[in-house]
Amino acid sequence: MSDNQAGSLYERIESLKEEHRAIDQELSSIINNPISDDLEIQRLKKRKLFLKDSIVLLESKLLPDITA
Repeated sequence: MSDNQAGSLYERIESLKEEHRAIDQELSSIINNPISDDLEIQRLKKRKLFLKDSIVLLESKLLPDITA
């Protein structure tokens, strides 16, 4: 993997992590609200899980494939 590709992956990972943190903050404020929308909470949790899976996948591409 070239340095340019790795740099691009790092940027994408950071972008996904920022979105993940933003959703986490949004969920915290929605859950603390007594009039919360369960469907919106469910949608945000699914998006947050998707982001986490995407981050893990991209991070695994950055690790060298070493077989012991």
